[in-house]
Amino acid sequence: MSASSWHDPIEKNIGVMMVLILLVVSVAMLVEILPLFFQKSTTEPVAGLKPYTSLQLAGRDIYQREGCYNCHSQMIRPFRAETERYGHYSVAGESVYDHPFQWGSKRTGPDLARVGGRYSDDWHRTHLNNPRDVVPESNMPSYPWLATTQVSGGDMGERMKTLRVLGVPYTDADIAGASEAVAGKSEQDALIAYLQNLGTAIKSTR
Repeated sequence: MSASSWHDPIEKNIGVMMVLILLVVSVAMLVEILPLFFQKSTTEPVAGLKPYTSLQLAGRDIYQREGCYNCHSQMIRPFRAETERYGHYSVAGESVYDHPFQWGSKRTGPDLARVGGRYSDDWHRTHLNNPRDVVPESNMPSYPWLATTQVSGGDMGERMKTLRVLGVPYTDADIAGASEAVAGKSEQDALIAYLQNLGTAIKSTR
């Protein structure tokens, strides 16, 4: 029997094709994805990993709001060209407290998985206000309003409660002091606190 003689009827019957596609996808999920839910390396935090502080969590929300993830991934792939430039490749245990995680391979700017501690707070402030002051060839937009906009911390406690339901080990004390911890802080302060935290846990174990 030729290949065309058995796949022609399938291609002409959309119902059969849909069932077969669902079957193939289901098998692929069972084989490739389901086992990851039972592996400690993908479900348990790396040594030294701590939940984001209230200020860092606010900074992460700003990072997402401003679309930083559109140009910066947070996933160093296990290739020499990547690890020599950015550091140790990313592991799943670094992102167990991230909802959603910021992995991905699309990059216009550099990967930020290991940016924490690489630059000073002052460098980050200058970079956010006008990136070309520190990287002349940068095409990143400026974010000067972050320096003058205060963090809205009224619902920080509720955000932490939600994340605790998802498995992030926030304590009652963390939640109770969440709003006070961001009081008087600018959105720029929060974003820098988030960036300075990236990759610090795995760095401390290497």
